[in-house]
Amino acid sequence: MDDKLGKIATAIRIARRTMLIVRENIVFALGVKVIILVLGALGIANMWLAVFGDVGVLVIAILNAMRAMMKVKK
Repeated sequence: MDDKLGKIATAIRIARRTMLIVRENIVFALGVKVIILVLGALGIANMWLAVFGDVGVLVIAILNAMRAMMKVKK
């Protein structure tokens, strides 16, 4: 938060990086859940795989989102 116009480019880089990470997390989470859903419909997936699909993917997505807190190169 500053009134310097030179920081607008940095803010845009941070926003683009954040949106990339958000899209990665959404695609990853939905992809894993669809795969587990298909495996469950075929009778291959058990309850533990469904738990991983819910909780495990959440933890992985949170760890991936923490990359947004890293410094952006100028």
